[in-house]
Amino acid sequence: MANFNKVNVPADARTELHDKLSLTGAEISINNLPAGACVPFVHAHKQNEEIYAILSGKGKAVIDTETVALTAGDWLRISPAAKRQFFAAEDTGISFVCIQVKEHSLESYTKEDAVV
Repeated sequence: MANFNKVNVPADARTELHDKLSLTGAEISINNLPAGACVPFVHAHKQNEEIYAILSGKGKAVIDTETVALTAGDWLRISPAAKRQFFAAEDTGISFVCIQVKEHSLESYTKEDAVV
């Protein structure tokens, strides 16, 4: 197990995987908001962009002053400086993954980074 880490994540309100997986290039969190709930703060970042994957349910994000409807299967990238807040719909919860990485840090990907 020297070259990988595995963890099973319970369906808590929020689970951060940085320490659990010994991540070195990203922060990943799993978030579950019940119907009618929201992330209790508006935030932006200094240098990290965020990528959100909506796993189930529906809701919305308010980004700067724009409201973006969200539903299962949606993916969303938000620039560091954008102010954001997430809300579950009134009638259903929402579950999403947030991946946080330094903006413009990706130098190669997929087959360009593979070694065979």
